[in-house]
Amino acid sequence: MLLWILGNPIKVEGLEHLRARGIFICNHASPLDIFLVMWLAPTGTVGIAKKEIIWYPLFGQLYVLANHLRIDRSNPAVAIESMKEVPREVVKNNLSLILFPEGTRSRDGRLLPFKKGFVHAALQTRLPIVPIVVTGTHQAWRNNSVRVRPVPLTVKVLPPIRTDGWEEGQISEHLETVRSLYVRNLPDSQKPLDALAARKAN
Repeated sequence: MLLWILGNPIKVEGLEHLRARGIFICNHASPLDIFLVMWLAPTGTVGIAKKEIIWYPLFGQLYVLANHLRIDRSNPAVAIESMKEVPREVVKNNLSLILFPEGTRSRDGRLLPFKKGFVHAALQTRLPIVPIVVTGTHQAWRNNSVRVRPVPLTVKVLPPIRTDGWEEGQISEHLETVRSLYVRNLPDSQKPLDALAARKAN
């Protein structure tokens, strides 16, 4: 409702893919991505954020009160142990998980390389990966700005990817298979430059 008031109509495709538990992953180009994914994710879904999120006005406090997970990224050893604990908590409490596989927000909206955390989470939980492709948010809430501009937003939920057959020895392959779905489904303005160059070369 808030985005509608601000002039950001939202088009959502593939809602039927959000009816079951899974690891919901999303490209990250704006704080709006977090709001959109949390809004669409089914009940019983938790996110992971750096512990400093508590200092974000209003959102940080709501995030903590909703009992989402936080990790200390300032200490690599502690962060690794925290990430190992996440899949155990997800399985133990019959939860779903929200992850942003790029690991950080893209400054220009273009897709960044994926980190391997979502693959490890899938291997340990055997939950399906549900890719969520968000477009337009980087224009609506630009980097280093506090103003939300009236830009149409699109959320496309892709079919779940089964992970019960995934193997530890193929982590990089699984990662690239999932990332390639984003490269195909994002508009040219958000595709990584190397993908555009490769397409032009062909």
